[in-house]
Amino acid sequence: MNPQKIVAYMMQEDLFSQWLGIEILEVKEGYSKIKMLVRQEMINGFGIVHGGIAFSMADSAFAFACNNRNNISVAMDTSINFIQPVHPGDVLTATAVEIHNGRSTGLYHITVTNQKENLVAHFKGTCFRTGKLLVAEHNN
Repeated sequence: MNPQKIVAYMMQEDLFSQWLGIEILEVKEGYSKIKMLVRQEMINGFGIVHGGIAFSMADSAFAFACNNRNNISVAMDTSINFIQPVHPGDVLTATAVEIHNGRSTGLYHITVTNQKENLVAHFKGTCFRTGKLLVAEHNN
């Protein structure tokens, strides 16, 4: 099954990514690129966007990149560096790039940029590959 179909299948049930307003821009093996508009209800008590929003967006890009070969992969370790604040009205783009594709683990770097192409966050994710199919072969 091709990577685009795998991610489309994932998005059908991913209510949180849907709530975020994520749009899939590009998918290929071990790679994903997504975007979203930051909404007013995403701000924290300081008037800037809650860090969990950038984290969650990067985590979704990570999931789409590490699962799109139809091998269920789950996060083992993640970290994020917040570079610049995010504001309501910003359009964020997260790009997940595979650094290592092993039999049982994978390593991914995800950059999150705003509409001005400024880096706002850098996320690193390591996944564990379960060896189980995400989409049954008969659904091809």
